[in-house]
Amino acid sequence: MAPRPVSNPPNPWLSQHVELLDDVPAATLTVFEEEAKSIVTENDSPDVPFRFGINPYRGCFHGCAYCYARPTHQYLGYGAGTDFERKIVVKTNAAALLAQELRRPKLRGELLAFSGVTDCYQPLEASYGVTRACLQVCIEHRQPVGIITKGALVERDLDLLRQLAERAHARVFVSVPFADPEMARAMEPFAPSPERRLRTVATLAAAGIDVGVSLAPLIPGLNDDQIARVLESAAAAGAKRAFTVTLRLPAEVQDVFLPRLREALPLRAERVERALRERRGGRLNDPRFGHRMRGEGERARVAAQLFELHCKRLGLAMREADTILNLPPRPRQGLLFGQ
Repeated sequence: MAPRPVSNPPNPWLSQHVELLDDVPAATLTVFEEEAKSIVTENDSPDVPFRFGINPYRGCFHGCAYCYARPTHQYLGYGAGTDFERKIVVKTNAAALLAQELRRPKLRGELLAFSGVTDCYQPLEASYGVTRACLQVCIEHRQPVGIITKGALVERDLDLLRQLAERAHARVFVSVPFADPEMARAMEPFAPSPERRLRTVATLAAAGIDVGVSLAPLIPGLNDDQIARVLESAAAAGAKRAFTVTLRLPAEVQDVFLPRLREALPLRAERVERALRERRGGRLNDPRFGHRMRGEGERARVAAQLFELHCKRLGLAMREADTILNLPPRPRQGLLFGQ
């Protein structure tokens, strides 16, 4: 696939914005190595089903149009568009910092999620091995781990995941929002194909790893008609569980997602935007804690029921009804990854 031309929404944290009018260059990969000051993040959001997370990288090569983490790049002085995809920061000292963190009592017995923001198995991991080094530290400290990824590179670390499963806890979710490969390529241009990700599910399952599928985000009018196909393929590959959350479009993510949608899938764009507004009370995003990952209205309820129906039919443990059907929340820690 040809490189994407440089394109970034204005950064609200900067007083000036560069707009390229002619001869827009391609967004080539630039890698920055960082000596991070801390590595474990903690959140208290009712929308996030884990408390502690680790992100070995800033930015993500996969370039998913819908990624809610895009605005985090703006705090570095970069853009939320192609900068997020091609200006990648590697936290080279992540494993050493994690070892320090795990010597303290704060995380003792708590699950650590890889990763809450960007994919810990994006392509640069093949060269840097930061995630693998962090997993080795987790084994030494018997640290429970949960992973969410689109990257087939997770297969490389089967040996470590087996050891973690024996000594503490390890669960992997492979993110497969689309069954349609062309739609996936349009929205997730540099991530592995859905077929390749499902082979990863099968590889993990065959190795005895507790593996599930993340059908996230659920984009009304775009992939909500693919729920059954994704779940059936995941179950056939050996997945034991599944979860989904509704698309959210914070801040400048709207300015990346909507143009990409209109360019790649023009016949669906208006329907998708209308369906999103129906689920968000007329808006494209609801920033309130406890509502960010939810959809509202009858169509959201039907989608949630459909997801639950197929999970039960296929024997997949699920986490969905409490999120979209607005049932009372359960404790976050362990809800997604279990312990």
